[in-house]
Amino acid sequence: MLLHLHEWGERAAPPLVCLHGVTGHGRRFRRLAEERLAERFRVLAPDLRGHGRSDWEPPWTLGANLVDVLETVAAAGVERAVWLGHSYGGRLILELAGLEPDRIERAVLLDPAIDLLPHVAFDMAEDHRRDRVFGSVDKAIDARLESSPTTPYRFVEEEAREHLVEGRPGTFRWRYCQSAVVFAYGELCLPAPPPETLGAPTLLVHAEQFGLVRDEQLEAYRAALGDRLETVPVPGGHMVIWDAYDETADAVVAFLENPRP
Repeated sequence: MLLHLHEWGERAAPPLVCLHGVTGHGRRFRRLAEERLAERFRVLAPDLRGHGRSDWEPPWTLGANLVDVLETVAAAGVERAVWLGHSYGGRLILELAGLEPDRIERAVLLDPAIDLLPHVAFDMAEDHRRDRVFGSVDKAIDARLESSPTTPYRFVEEEAREHLVEGRPGTFRWRYCQSAVVFAYGELCLPAPPPETLGAPTLLVHAEQFGLVRDEQLEAYRAALGDRLETVPVPGGHMVIWDAYDETADAVVAFLENPRP
């Protein structure tokens, strides 16, 4: 499936592919792309299957999502790239490393969902089975901020402009397929490819207090990747490109500017 694709930068610039997380969309990377990346890279950020303006039909597996992404970037003329992924998008990069590692020039993992503990995935899936319908844009924003109190208002306000759609008169929903989201949490319980399949230089930014990236996972990646891995803890919640935008953006730019092979 060819996905809806957001782009920034010059077409002739080196490619950098950004993959969003569950319930997200490619435009979440707008500020990072426009302010920090687009002068140097051609940034491509697809809406994954079941999200945003891409098709919502199943299958919603990790494998199907990865095929979609590879088909989409290939159609845009990209084979090898820097890959940046948040949460579920980070897990897709790990899947790519296990399948076609030569496509990855460098990897940037932003609070990646390496693999979820079953009870965590169950709670998240159950929570997202609830129908999220809001009586106004403000109520949708308030609900998001209530669940993510460390997120600055300006990011959620932009998210509402980009990602909130009106259904029945006076009702609003976020632009994603609820079934695809519930399914995704089950997929994230599957074991990830082993850390050593990630042969490219890698930056792993993790929200230390949120705890999605567990200590034993960090230890396993450090042991397997050695000096190919840089880890950066940041404050705030899971949405590191919102909650710790400056720290995350600074870490990404410093990593990409490092001339290490």
